[in-house]
Amino acid sequence: MKHVPLAVALALIALAGPARAQDPLVTEGVVDAPPDSVWKAFTTAAGLESWMAPHASVDLRIGGVMQAVYAPDAQLGGPSTIENTILAYEPARMLSIRVSKAPEGFPFPNAVRNMWTVIYFEAVDGTKTRVREVSLGFGADDESQKMRQFFDRGNAYTMTELQKRFAQPPL
Repeated sequence: MKHVPLAVALALIALAGPARAQDPLVTEGVVDAPPDSVWKAFTTAAGLESWMAPHASVDLRIGGVMQAVYAPDAQLGGPSTIENTILAYEPARMLSIRVSKAPEGFPFPNAVRNMWTVIYFEAVDGTKTRVREVSLGFGADDESQKMRQFFDRGNAYTMTELQKRFAQPPL
């Protein structure tokens, strides 16, 4: 009988077993704007405020922080602020972020520490962009799976809002 090293066996179990919870959460959509415009909507304060959050700030650099507040009457930097740290980016092509500070009362405080997101921007033609958001780091535990469902709904809503933003001329 041939013996498989323990590390190899554990890796095979992790890949094949119920760890399907590790599968990425993918949200895709086509936006009626060129990649440079969609990129700015994600990576500038004015861009984020035009469709996602009434208050935002972006320090676009590796290790930089993106902040957003979704309540119009809340202040940036207050307890309802979400902060994402920028892990990597390629202008107008890819942005990778990780939640570094969840808003106060966020229902998944442990699970969110293991999650990160990669957003891809792909030109469809001269006037459209395919946006593909891939969230990773979900575990098989209950909190992580509930958070995955939360982001599945939230990311779909966010994609719709982004598409609406570019369906009409900016104000």
